Amino acid sequence: MDTTYFSSIQEYPSQYTEHTVMQRMLDGLGFRYYWATHELTPKDLEFKPGEGSRSSEETLRHIYDLSRMLHLTIHGEEVTSDTLQYDFDTLRRLTMNNIEKSRKRLDSQKALDSLQIIFRRGEQTRAYPFWNLINGPIADAIWHVGQIVSYRRLSGNPINPKVSMFSGKVRD
Repeated sequence: MDTTYFSSIQEYPSQYTEHTVMQRMLDGLGFRYYWATHELTPKDLEFKPGEGSRSSEETLRHIYDLSRMLHLTIHGEEVTSDTLQYDFDTLRRLTMNNIEKSRKRLDSQKALDSLQIIFRRGEQTRAYPFWNLINGPIADAIWHVGQIVSYRRLSGNPINPKVSMFSGKVRD
């Protein structure tokens, strides 16, 4: 995987479809994640705004879990737990890979309304409609990426001020 894939957002598509809108949402998530996590230091990863809150590293693990849920759902697979522990660089790469592969898979998806989030816990499964993917894992991941941006600012390492979330580019 090209780890710079989300360093900028591609030009927008010529038409609006359920697929291109979802792809653009994932572009926005990937772009924000890329810059929120770019050049994080060990101090940033350990940062916690207060007792009882997650550290940046724990928040990044949660974002990975959300990206994995997205990837599995868009690929028609059941969501199960991933208990493996990854170092920061691997976690970052895997998260962006999940978002990128999900984005690209949308090109070959027929109708999105046929996709379901299916959770498997042991022998039990629960299914939810695709809508829940939007207001659940995607919105939640965007929310938590914003936390990482705030946390790194508080730990003394703000993101590059030339990054424009509006345009999806880095200003000269």
